[in-house]
Amino acid sequence: MPPLRGTGSDREAEGPQFAGDYRLQACLGAGGMGVVHLAASASGLRLAVKVVHARYAEDPEFRARFRQEVAAARRVSGAFTAPVVDADPDAVRPWMATLYVPGPTLADQVKRNGPLSPAELRRLTAGLAEALRDIHRAGVVHRDLKPSNVLLTDTGPKVIDFGISRPVDSDLHTETGKLIGSPPFMAPEQFQRPREVGPAADVFALGSVLVHAATGHGPFDSDSPYIVAYQVVHDEPDLAGVPAELAPLVARCLAKEPADRPTPAEIMSALLPPSYEAEAFIPAQRRRPSLPDGEPGHAPAWDADTRVRATAPVPRRRGPRLAGRIRPRPTLAVVAVLALTGAGLYAALSAPAGGRPEAPARPDEVANAFTGWQTTLQELGPTAAPACAHDSGALYCTARGVGIARLDPVTGRVVWSRTSPIEQGSPEVPVVLADGRLIGAAAPTEPLRAYGAEDGRPGWRAGSGVPESYWPAGSAVVLSDGSGGMRAVDSRSGKELWRHGLAGFGVPRPGTYDAPSGLLTLSETSFDGTSTRVGAIRPATGEVAWHRELEGDLDLVGRTGDGSLVLASLYDTGLVDALVLLGPGDGGHGAVRRLALPSRMDLRGIAVSGAVVHLLEADGHLTAFDTAAEKGRVLWDLETAAGNVSPPVLGPGDRLYFSVQDGRLLAVDTARGALIGQTRPRLQNGRLGYAPSVPSPLVAGDRVFGTAPDGSVFAVDAREPSSW
Repeated sequence: MPPLRGTGSDREAEGPQFAGDYRLQACLGAGGMGVVHLAASASGLRLAVKVVHARYAEDPEFRARFRQEVAAARRVSGAFTAPVVDADPDAVRPWMATLYVPGPTLADQVKRNGPLSPAELRRLTAGLAEALRDIHRAGVVHRDLKPSNVLLTDTGPKVIDFGISRPVDSDLHTETGKLIGSPPFMAPEQFQRPREVGPAADVFALGSVLVHAATGHGPFDSDSPYIVAYQVVHDEPDLAGVPAELAPLVARCLAKEPADRPTPAEIMSALLPPSYEAEAFIPAQRRRPSLPDGEPGHAPAWDADTRVRATAPVPRRRGPRLAGRIRPRPTLAVVAVLALTGAGLYAALSAPAGGRPEAPARPDEVANAFTGWQTTLQELGPTAAPACAHDSGALYCTARGVGIARLDPVTGRVVWSRTSPIEQGSPEVPVVLADGRLIGAAAPTEPLRAYGAEDGRPGWRAGSGVPESYWPAGSAVVLSDGSGGMRAVDSRSGKELWRHGLAGFGVPRPGTYDAPSGLLTLSETSFDGTSTRVGAIRPATGEVAWHRELEGDLDLVGRTGDGSLVLASLYDTGLVDALVLLGPGDGGHGAVRRLALPSRMDLRGIAVSGAVVHLLEADGHLTAFDTAAEKGRVLWDLETAAGNVSPPVLGPGDRLYFSVQDGRLLAVDTARGALIGQTRPRLQNGRLGYAPSVPSPLVAGDRVFGTAPDGSVFAVDAREPSSW
């Protein structure tokens, strides 16, 4: 988190410890407009303090909107909101302190645990209706009710984020020609008559939120916000999966005309007498950033960049850290929108009848004529895409319930499989191809396990008692527990080679392995985000070969053809605003070049070919950037209209490939920046599930292997993308 830089003699000028008189204890989250911190009042009351980014503090229009948010939040503070404790919209860095509310958002709950039960859904309906009744009684229209703005607590749901709310008597209206909101949860009048938006728009949003809670998807779903807008205005909602006893009420909430929708009081009356259980919702246990005393916490949603302005440039949300620092997550932008919920993937594979493995294809067969195939894995529940790796003419895949399985890349037949229960979440990095002899797979909480490549016979285990991430590095596998503990094991025997901290590093992030030099790169950003230490170790010994301090918050993302390291420079919102190249040189002493990007990008992945860096954003926007030019230059831009994408991979013939959440595989001609092919969507029971990350496709010879949320693995001909 960048320091807060105030001016003057008051406590705020001391930053980064204070906002007003409140000491900032930890960063709970960040959005496009500011950062949310944990703080405490003089009496010890826990607070969530929103502090505006400095660049917006100078914007009079933003200050007016922030002042309005504070006023709206104060007016509705009560049982169903996070009460405002203090605020200073006129400070050098405007801020607002609300009561800290522990508990997951509805979006997180559905994403991690699937749709709510009918009883939970009725409780949610009643609680949100009562919340809207009180909000509207205070003369406020929320205008952005959505799953990420609903907190689930043991005292019932709470509505948060009044950043674009408008008191009915406010003189600050939406400007003509601009749409502000989250398209999948906006009412028809918000697209057609934004100046006339009233309380009924919140009721329409409530209907969409309830469909999401009941099914894991919204009543109007599309990759494009423009298609969503058309569906909201013209199409009937998709209510499949909504409990029959609630479907008529939800349908009334989603009426096209505001006058045809029930009021919150009418919704509450329709639910009486309460036939559902009276107990409050108990949030499922979940992982969150640790607070000072170890308590998991939630930062109220606060990201104005998640709203769509039809006349503004494409907004870019806070992006995922690259190279594994932060897991990829769905994003909302003008070009592409995916409202994705549900659970992860369950799958199981079984060896052919008789128990004997079938003969795998020879490596040279992979390059022969090919017609394509699809293998659907046994479904054990809601699915997400399996994750695979290719090596030496064989395909290895893992998924929920599957520790590792080998597939014939020519036919897609299962050669052998070994089960390993993965109870929740999508599979982590599925396969380690260690020194070409052994393969290993593990869930985040399971020890690394090796198998024989030919027959799948279990080999060594390398458990340390704590969850670890791992990186193949020549004849070694380097493991990290994420808190500074580092070790390595021999890829053939699993014998531990070393276990110790790394000189000059605290909690380093392993990056890429460079076979010619035999070094594994590392990086570590300083606590205040102002500098990053980059270095490399010898995997067999853990010896630090070199390290160097670079300016800025940087992520290692690749290596150019001349051996220069490529690092992404993260702006204070988490977006990437520049590339930093560390030229080849003895001991990391090469020249450093910083190349500004044309805009701040929400990057999902980077693929490097020679001096050209291909930047794929979470909304499917792809840019080819030439780092050979003195200041760098954009070769081409391509809008693919694909949301929630995988990191890209390069293949022969100037081709680039990436996967999409709905199971599509896309091919791009990098010579001219053109989309040249895409496969059909492959959905689970016709529905789009949720996965926290989308696995990249694999390229081998004349074929490309992809995976899809219907639990399938498939192969297509790389030579004819137009025929996919």
